[in-house]
Amino acid sequence: MDQINQIQTMIAAAASDKKAQDIVILDMDKVSLVADYFVICSANSTTQVKAISDNIEEKLSEQGIHALRREGYREGRWVLLDYGYCIAHIFIEEDRRFYNLERLWGDAKSHTYEK
Repeated sequence: MDQINQIQTMIAAAASDKKAQDIVILDMDKVSLVADYFVICSANSTTQVKAISDNIEEKLSEQGIHALRREGYREGRWVLLDYGYCIAHIFIEEDRRFYNLERLWGDAKSHTYEK
């Protein structure tokens, strides 16, 4: 498995470890220059959003992979972790419904992550 695929799978697994809900992986390769993959998930509270974000960063850091940037952590409603090829979006549920990235990027192939 190449590193790009490992990153999106590791992000999804780390999110799942902290009980993230509705984990979806979007294959952005053909629809955007921003990243090859988006991993999108939901949480029930800002505390859980932060716990999911922290776990993703910790698990990838253990593999020597560090986020290029992190946004939204202080508010904890939508945290974006940019790993270059893959961007993680951790949402509080109501914000995920509002922004609806899956619809916005509807041309991207998607699949639900199942551990």
